[in-house]
Amino acid sequence: MAILENEYLKVVIDTKGAQLNSLYDKANQLEHLWQADPNIWPWHAPNLFPIVGQLIDDQLLVNGHNYPMKRHGFARQSEFILLEEEEDHAVFSLPNSEHTLPVYPYKFDFQVLYTLIDNALRITYKLVNHDDKTIFFSVGGHPAFNVPFYPGEKYEDYYIEFEVEEHLITHIISPEGTFSGETRRILSPANKLYLTRDLFDQDALVFKDLQSREVTIRSNKHDKTVTVEFPHFNYLGIWAKGGGDFVCIEPWLGCADTAGKHVDISQKEDIQSVKPGHVFEAAFFISL
Repeated sequence: MAILENEYLKVVIDTKGAQLNSLYDKANQLEHLWQADPNIWPWHAPNLFPIVGQLIDDQLLVNGHNYPMKRHGFARQSEFILLEEEEDHAVFSLPNSEHTLPVYPYKFDFQVLYTLIDNALRITYKLVNHDDKTIFFSVGGHPAFNVPFYPGEKYEDYYIEFEVEEHLITHIISPEGTFSGETRRILSPANKLYLTRDLFDQDALVFKDLQSREVTIRSNKHDKTVTVEFPHFNYLGIWAKGGGDFVCIEPWLGCADTAGKHVDISQKEDIQSVKPGHVFEAAFFISL
C-alpha cells in the first residue's frame, strides 16, 4: 500500500493490481473514487494489461499458439512490487514471472507510476521490453468515480462534457463481451452526455473516433467537477454497473476482439508494440 498526499489531494494505491483505491479531495472533504461495493462492482480503478476487453473464447493468439487470457488481462489480479514511494510519487512494478509466461510469452517489466501535481493525479503506464523480440500489448485505465458527489443529489443531475462537440458513435458489445461489428449513434446535445440509469444497459459505450482528449464529469446543481485528460490514448470507454452510483471513464490503447475475427496479437485492433531494449510510456490525468 502506498499513500500520496499534498495540500489538495490524498490518494491510496494498493499493491494488488497497483490499483488506485482512494482519491480524496481534502478541501471539500470528498471521496471521488467508487469504494468497490462487492455486491455491485468490486473494483475501484483496475489497470488493464496486457489486453483490454474480451478475447474470443478467452484465447490470446501469439505466433500460432493460443494462450488462456481473461477479460482485461492479468495485471489487475497480480501483486505488484512497490519500487518507489515518496510523498507525491510512487512506482509499482509487475515483471514477467513463472505466472505470466504460460499465458503471455514475453519478458517484460510493466510499471504503473502515480504522481501528484497540485490538484491532479498523473497515472503513467510504462512497459520495458527485456525480451529479444517485439512485445505486442494493449493497456488502459478503468477508474470509477462516485456519482453523485454529494448526498441527496440524483444520478441524473450529472453529465459528461467532452472537450469539443462530438458525433457520438458507440461500437456495440455483444453478450459475449466482444464487438458485434455494429455501431449506433448516441443522441446527445452538443458536447454533453447525460447520465441515466439505463444508459449502459447494453454494456459500455466505446468511442473510437473522438476528437476530444479530455472529458469532465459535471453537475447541473453545482460547479464541482472531475476531469480525465487522456492525450496518449486513442479510444475511450464509458460505463457503469446497474445499481452503482458511479461512472467509469476508461482511456484505452487497444480494445476487445470483434466477433469472428480471432487474429494474432500483432494484428489486433489498436495494438501497441515495443522493440527489444526499448520502453513504452503513456499517461492520463485526473484533476479536480
